Amino acid sequence: MSTLRKFAGQTFIYGLSTIIARLVNFVLTPLFSRKLSTAVFGIFTTMYSYASLLNALLAFGMETTFFRYLQKKEDNKQAVYNNTFLIILFISLCFLLFVLFFKQEIAHFINISDPDLPKYITYFSLILTLDAVAVIPFAKIRADGHPLRYGIIKLINIFTFVSCNLLFIVFIPWALKNNLSIVSSFSTWYHPQWVGYVFISNLIASAITLLLMVPELLKLRLRFDGQLALEMFSYSFPILIANFSFIINENLDKVFLGQLLPDNIAETQVGIYGLSAKLAIFLSIFIQAFRLGAEPFFFSHAKEKNSGQTYAIIMDYFIIAMTIGMLGLVANIEILKYFIAGDSLETSMGNWKGLSIVPVLLLGYIFLGIYMSLSIWYKLSDQTKYGLYISGAGAIVTIVLNLVFIPSYGFIASAWITMITYACMMILSYVLGQKNYPIPYHTFKNLTYIVCAIILSWLSFSLFKRNLLIGNALLLSFLICIYLKEGKQLKQLMGKKK
Repeated sequence: MSTLRKFAGQTFIYGLSTIIARLVNFVLTPLFSRKLSTAVFGIFTTMYSYASLLNALLAFGMETTFFRYLQKKEDNKQAVYNNTFLIILFISLCFLLFVLFFKQEIAHFINISDPDLPKYITYFSLILTLDAVAVIPFAKIRADGHPLRYGIIKLINIFTFVSCNLLFIVFIPWALKNNLSIVSSFSTWYHPQWVGYVFISNLIASAITLLLMVPELLKLRLRFDGQLALEMFSYSFPILIANFSFIINENLDKVFLGQLLPDNIAETQVGIYGLSAKLAIFLSIFIQAFRLGAEPFFFSHAKEKNSGQTYAIIMDYFIIAMTIGMLGLVANIEILKYFIAGDSLETSMGNWKGLSIVPVLLLGYIFLGIYMSLSIWYKLSDQTKYGLYISGAGAIVTIVLNLVFIPSYGFIASAWITMITYACMMILSYVLGQKNYPIPYHTFKNLTYIVCAIILSWLSFSLFKRNLLIGNALLLSFLICIYLKEGKQLKQLMGKKK
């Protein structure tokens, strides 16, 4: 089996469950957009934006550190497992106590006009703690080569989340409306349009997920190696800052929208932006699947001959896949937009005001995916400080540009700034990587595919006004050109013996 085929197999196995989970979440979007008002959906978007910021802090860069030190400390893997888990556990418990003690002050800072905000903060503190504690057990499942177990747990998580949402948001209101005796007692406490049911569903799913990883938790030994921990901290701290900066780039624009716009439009603008971003989720799903397969693969193959050429080939086909995804989504946006339709034509038209930013967000995801693939150079060379520098620069660009442009241009500015930020990070990582850890990427060819995808997407969306037939004809033309250019080489690579 060729190395490329092995990588593709790992990416498929570890990414499939994530893809299914994210697709199911995508399918939930029409439910939320119809059952929750746009302003209430803005609360949903804001809370999950803050949660994303905190997820990076609680994980403390330990997932990447875990994979790196399994390679470096092959004779002491148990200590690597113990240390990474105990570090995250300590940080998570401190975080939980802090949030529960200061939740009223935190609610005042977030400044959402909902009297139940302290309840939401309590739910999220528990969700974030449970999810953080599960990070290293999940990484161990991947490291031990149990993709089926990994996938089953992920699927149970999303099944639980979906089932609870359907119970709270669909079944109970229907049962109360039809006077079913089985839910008659619910009428005293059930509140329609309460976004808290989504958060409770997430909390239940996170708790069940952690319970399912009891076998991994039982393999822990409560032994802390201080010297190893210090070595790990020196590696992981820059990754923590880099991850935190990346999450800032991904989510702070939503927070700024809520803080910088007038109160009478802020929540609605955040809701429109959040709904529009959902249409770009397929490319985000693919990038997440790639990361799950790429990180352990890149670390395990770092010492092999011609590893640089392997990484370059992977980058080629990763970019091709992302550009196809971008053009395919843009070509069919007139169908996809119904996933964010409201419960009336007026509401739907309001939700669709953000469609113009979808191609911009998709291009931003392409730049993000390239950056994530490029970032392996500083992880493999133990120069994680560069990840801090690059993501820090991206965070500064995000903060400054959002502060300047959001008050005038709202969510339109947020989308363009996200794309610009990821482009800057991609370019900076490429330049520094080629200087410090050269990899022979096929830059001109990759840029050609990206530029072609941008032009065809613009033609489909703007010039031809999102016409489905013309858009898909452009997509088909792009696919034919790729096949003629890459088909023969790809078949050779997938069939080549090691």
